[in-house]
Amino acid sequence: MAIRRLLRGRVEWSRLETVAREIRERYDREEVSVRFLDADNWLSTPMVVDERWFVKVISKQNSIVHGLFTTGRNLGAFSSGTEGFFQHFETPIEMAEHELEATERMREIGLNAPEPVEAFEIDGLGVVVLEYLPEFRTLDELDTESEVDLAPAVFAALGTMHEHDLLHGDLRAENVLIRDGEIYFIDATSVTDTDGADAKSYDIACALGALEPLIGGKRTVDAALTAFSPEELLAAARFLDFVNIRPDHDFDAAVLHGEIEKRASSP
Repeated sequence: MAIRRLLRGRVEWSRLETVAREIRERYDREEVSVRFLDADNWLSTPMVVDERWFVKVISKQNSIVHGLFTTGRNLGAFSSGTEGFFQHFETPIEMAEHELEATERMREIGLNAPEPVEAFEIDGLGVVVLEYLPEFRTLDELDTESEVDLAPAVFAALGTMHEHDLLHGDLRAENVLIRDGEIYFIDATSVTDTDGADAKSYDIACALGALEPLIGGKRTVDAALTAFSPEELLAAARFLDFVNIRPDHDFDAAVLHGEIEKRASSP
C-alpha cells in the first residue's frame, strides 16, 4: 500500500479545493460537501461531491503512472505472443476525457454505467464528473450465491461490448458495481485497434480471473460459456498467466486452463 501511495502521489489540498470551487461554480451551488473515498486508486484521487457526483481528479503523476502501466501491459501482451494493444494518454485531461467517452459508449449500447456529466481541466488537473451511485456494492462484496447468479450476466455484458467493438480493458471485480440487483461497469480503459481479436481475448481473460476466486474455476467457465464459445475461451486462456501477474489480480490460472481445455475437448 505504501508503494501504491508513493506512485500515485498526493494532490495538494489547495488544488483539491480549487476543483471543489470549480464544481460549485459550474453547478451553481452555494457550497458543496466533499467526501474522499477510502480507495487506493493508482490513477486518480476519487471523491464524492454532495452525494450526487462521483469526481475523479487526475494529476500529472497519475498520467505518468498510467504510462508505466501501459508499457508494462504491452510488454506482457508481447510475451503472450501478440503486439501490445493498450493505449496511453499523455495528459490528465486526455485520461479524463477518455473515461467520460468510454462511459458514454457503454450506456449507448445499453449497458449500465454511471451517467457521464463532463470532463474538464483546471490547474493542470484532469477532472471527470460522473453520476454517483449510492448504496452499491462491488461484485466481490456479495455472497457466493449472488456472485454465481450474476456471473453469466457479467460475461453477457462483456459479449455485448465486444459485439459493438468496445473493450473494457480493465475488468476486475472492483469495476463491477451491483445496485438493486443490476450490474454497472466503471473504469473502462482503452486499447488500440491493431488487433481487436487479441484485445477481446484479453478482456475475457480478465473476467475469468476476476470471477475464479469468487466462485471457482468450474462455475466461472460454465458462466463464460453462456456468452462465449470454447474456442474463444481457448484464445483467452493464453492471456491468463499475463493477467495473473498484475498486482490487482490473484486467481488460480492452472484451474482455469484445465477447465477450459476440458470443455474444448468435449464432444
